[in-house]
Amino acid sequence: MYRSKGKRILDILMAATGLITSLPFFVLLPPVLWVYFKCNPFFTQQRPGHYGRLFTILKFRTMFPDGRPVCRFGKLLRKTSLDELPQFWNVLRGEMSIVGPRPLLADYLALYNSHQHLRHNVKPGITGLAQISGGNGLSWNEKFDYDRYYVESHSLSLDCRIIFTTFSKAFSLRKTDGTEVSPFNGNAVC
Repeated sequence: MYRSKGKRILDILMAATGLITSLPFFVLLPPVLWVYFKCNPFFTQQRPGHYGRLFTILKFRTMFPDGRPVCRFGKLLRKTSLDELPQFWNVLRGEMSIVGPRPLLADYLALYNSHQHLRHNVKPGITGLAQISGGNGLSWNEKFDYDRYYVESHSLSLDCRIIFTTFSKAFSLRKTDGTEVSPFNGNAVC
């Protein structure tokens, strides 16, 4: 039941809530980004989605169009994940889910083996199991192993765990010794 209808209902509720609560960022950031980058404040790119079908992912711009490295302001947007907020529109349009494997570049499609192609059996997500399990610290194969596990095992309880851990990490506090403490439960973030 969850996989067929419940996940989509959860996606719509969370994306609508996310858009409403982040409305101040949608009002303030585009003009600032327009002035800063002197171009469209939104970054769009074709990414493979469900069953490998291409869709246009939306993000707030974090770098100049000419390919210069990410600037300080862009790094701040990425570090706080504010650049990802427009993806709530992708979720409402049904191209993405709140939870699922992160959509990679379309150029990688030709490089996948059959095991790695399984990640496209579900919609890509704003957050996912690989992201809460190490993210960029994981090897390419480890990320795909987490993606495959998610595709085979996703459920309401797993999605809730991933969402909770994502929020915990996003709003975690750093102690002076560098360890993270979540304001949600007071324990170190896994």
